[in-house]
Amino acid sequence: MILRQALLRFKHGLIDSSNRLSSWVEEDRECCTWAGIECDNSTGHVHQIHLRGPYGLCAGDYNTFEEYEKDSEQTLTGDISPSLLDLKQLRHLDLSCNDFGGIQVPNFIGSLENMRYLNLLNSKFSGIIPSQMGNLSKLHVLCLGNFRYASESTSMINMQWLSNLRVLHHLDMSGMDLSKATDWHHVMNTLPSLVELYFSACELSNIYPYVPSVNLTSLSLLDLSFNNFTSSVPGWMFSIPGLVSLDLGGCHFHGIIPSNIYSFHNLTSLELLRVSGNEFMNSSSILKDLSSSNLALLDISHCGVSSSVLDSLHNLTSLLSLDLDRNQLTRGIPESLCNLCNVREIDFSLNSFRNISLAYLLEIFFECESHALESLSLYENYIVGIIPHSIRKLYSLRSLDLSLNQISGPITNSIGQLSLLEGLFLSNNQLNGSFPYWIGRLSLLKTLDLSHNQLEGSLPNSIGQLSKLIDLDFSYNFLTGVVTESHFAKLASLNYLDGSHNSLTLKLLDANWIPPFKLQRLYISSWVLGPQFPLWLQRQKDLMFLDISNTSIFSPMPESFVRSFPSLYYLDMSLNQIQGSLTLLDIPTTLEVINLSSNEFWGLLHHLLCSNGVTGMMVLNLGNNHLSGAIPECWEKWLSLVVLNLENNDLSGEIPRTLGSVPSSLNLLNMHRNKISGILPPSLMNLTYLEILQLGGNELRGSIPAWIGTKLTFLRILNLRSNNFDGNVPHELCYLSHVHILDLAHNNLSGNIPRCFSNFNVLSGIETNSLLQFSFSFGYGSFIVDDSLVTKGREDTYSIILGLVRLLDLSSNKFYGDIPSELTTLQKLQFLNLSRNQLTGYIPQNIGDMKALESLDLSLNKLSGELPMSLARLISLSSFNVSYNNLIGRIPTSTQIQSFNESSFFGNKLCGAPLANGCVSVEGLTNTTQEHKEDNEKDWVLIISIVVGFVTGFWIIVGPMIAIRSWRIAYFRLWDKLRFRAECLFVDDMDTGIKTCDTFSFYYRDSVSALSLSRMSLTI
Repeated sequence: MILRQALLRFKHGLIDSSNRLSSWVEEDRECCTWAGIECDNSTGHVHQIHLRGPYGLCAGDYNTFEEYEKDSEQTLTGDISPSLLDLKQLRHLDLSCNDFGGIQVPNFIGSLENMRYLNLLNSKFSGIIPSQMGNLSKLHVLCLGNFRYASESTSMINMQWLSNLRVLHHLDMSGMDLSKATDWHHVMNTLPSLVELYFSACELSNIYPYVPSVNLTSLSLLDLSFNNFTSSVPGWMFSIPGLVSLDLGGCHFHGIIPSNIYSFHNLTSLELLRVSGNEFMNSSSILKDLSSSNLALLDISHCGVSSSVLDSLHNLTSLLSLDLDRNQLTRGIPESLCNLCNVREIDFSLNSFRNISLAYLLEIFFECESHALESLSLYENYIVGIIPHSIRKLYSLRSLDLSLNQISGPITNSIGQLSLLEGLFLSNNQLNGSFPYWIGRLSLLKTLDLSHNQLEGSLPNSIGQLSKLIDLDFSYNFLTGVVTESHFAKLASLNYLDGSHNSLTLKLLDANWIPPFKLQRLYISSWVLGPQFPLWLQRQKDLMFLDISNTSIFSPMPESFVRSFPSLYYLDMSLNQIQGSLTLLDIPTTLEVINLSSNEFWGLLHHLLCSNGVTGMMVLNLGNNHLSGAIPECWEKWLSLVVLNLENNDLSGEIPRTLGSVPSSLNLLNMHRNKISGILPPSLMNLTYLEILQLGGNELRGSIPAWIGTKLTFLRILNLRSNNFDGNVPHELCYLSHVHILDLAHNNLSGNIPRCFSNFNVLSGIETNSLLQFSFSFGYGSFIVDDSLVTKGREDTYSIILGLVRLLDLSSNKFYGDIPSELTTLQKLQFLNLSRNQLTGYIPQNIGDMKALESLDLSLNKLSGELPMSLARLISLSSFNVSYNNLIGRIPTSTQIQSFNESSFFGNKLCGAPLANGCVSVEGLTNTTQEHKEDNEKDWVLIISIVVGFVTGFWIIVGPMIAIRSWRIAYFRLWDKLRFRAECLFVDDMDTGIKTCDTFSFYYRDSVSALSLSRMSLTI
């Protein structure tokens, strides 16, 4: 009675959504028959509780998301009731692989004194493991590992309580945070019965290199993988004679402590050795120590091992599995390494067998009379040649991976003789010819990947016979022809189909065709499915990823289409001509990416944008449609939005204020080419992680707000082209140090060009960026950014190489003043357009420093002076225009400059090639210039002399008169006697019509004699 009530109270604390505990009912008095309960046959006491969740949740081994969701529904959640304390004889408790939602491991578990087996592995606990567990002194097995709940994990600060568990055989704390448990090695040394120890990914950093003695004499398995020790391998590891399995993968050890007594030779029982990601293995002496050992499994991947070092490893006669991927091997497999005829698994991927043929690499296997090889992986090795016919000798193969190489020729039909093959991976090569007609012979095939090759012809009907096929990928080939129901006849297990980017046409003989498969991922972009909407798709209820872009669909989309897929994550129907309004109702809450761009959708956005299913949406792409009306104020619902593209529609009204309430996750905002008006709402300053802002081609007005520069500091593209912005460019824009493209052309902006544009670190080359394109990845796909830019006098759309473009366009505004010389520090700028402004002054002399310039347009301004000679250094320049300015002088000489059309120089006073009018000789021009300089110097000397003479003479005469009274009296008496009179005798010149004053005279009073002073000409 007590036991039954204790179990019922325990059940009451749990949440059992799948009714796993349906047999636990009060009416059934025999609790020992309940699911998961085992009792002692003689006493009737409950000894064991087995409530482990689905094993896949612990192993993480799922082929499909459907399998994962199905298993997740089987987990137990809730609380663990202390009623378990009434089960005094409880020895075995297994609650692993469940979901307890981040609760702490209960303290009372430490009071279950008879416990021998406790397994809470992978059940999403959190917090600190209670030290009361040290009371479980009879414990043999303790599994507390891999507790992860969101960003939290279980941890331990003091491990001393483990010392009480003297009979502990198996300890698993993998995934726990033991970074503060500095006594871990000392505690482990007190557990003499320990056989298996799992401390993988525990954030350990101290490996204790010097330990006087090791008491782990019973230890056969030690797993310290994925701890960042970054030190030498400690000698004590080689003092554990019974060690059978050692895993040091990802520990970043870089050397062994120098000692003659520490060596892999000491570990005579070692059979399994995993040391991937450790530099110390790139040593001939260490590999020599491993030679002639009893190893059955050896993983030395990602250790930097070269072919010359690998030659030191030999005579591993017991080896069954060898992993050498991600090393620096350049030669084939050494024949002396092991008995290759017995090896079952070999992975030599991600090395560099450059220009070595596949036939040469496999020749060593072909010499075996019998083969055990089941898995061979050679992907991404730059292997060349064809697939040899001799590959049929590897008849035990279950998995063959030759992807990401340079293998050419047809796919040999010898592969069709590998009847045990379950996985065939030949993607990303240069294979040509037809799709293998014999593919139907591989009846056990589960995965077939022939993508990214050059296969031609039609898809063979025999592919429809692969009843066990789960994943099929033949995308990015040159396949043509018709696909019918027969190609899918027996593909009942098919879960993943990617045939995109082939020219195939799906023609169904049965309009009501029901596919035999239940797909979760379907990618058939560039097929012909239309013109009618493919209704058979709606029967694929399990679809999570669907791409039917560019499939020639013309008819309207059914309103129920999207809600047919309750688990849909990704939907791409772009590049069709699908018509109708966007009345999408009941959008699945799982949907994260929706791309309906480049179709014929029309109408308002309200139904879609204000739906309740948009909270998880990350990408919304509705560009290039005919959508109209105002953009509604519903953006507070879009909690996860990263990309918003509404370009090239007929949307009007103002930018919604609530768009600024989208969390800072928004990276791209594109409303290019609509009819949006008003000012930029201040709420947009909250979009602090925005990288792409494209608002060109609208009717926006007002000044460019300063907060764009101070708040949106991650901007890489700012395109406000073709609007009605006015006023000065705020200097705060200079804070956009990451900007690649700044396009403010065709507005009403005025004032000076800010000199602080030199702060653009990407354009100046201070910040390097090797991105080929701007894209945003989402794990299962990506959004590639494009932008329409005017470069070299024409408008082009950049996409694939947009990340390489560096542009500054301020054309068609009202900027005035000089071209700032600071712009010439933008040495990575490729396209500079300042045309159609009111700029004056000279072109900066050091403009030749902008060596990356490909296009320079300064036309239709008021620039003056000569063209700088440094222009000749712009060797990348392919478009140049300085027409209609006030420039003078000779055009600089260079291959680039003289190659431009003469129209690039019209409207100036320039001379020299490519213009027809020549210039005076360089010597004459130099002399003339020198004469002008000398004349100017003489003029200034004359002016200065006159001024100095006047001032000096004036004070010589006037000064004494001011100071001496008698001089003043004499001076005025003189003027009283002097009578001034002037007379002109005019004479007409009959030829010129000029009248000349012949004489100019003045007289003293009482004098009758005249004094002629001058003769001058006056024009009347």
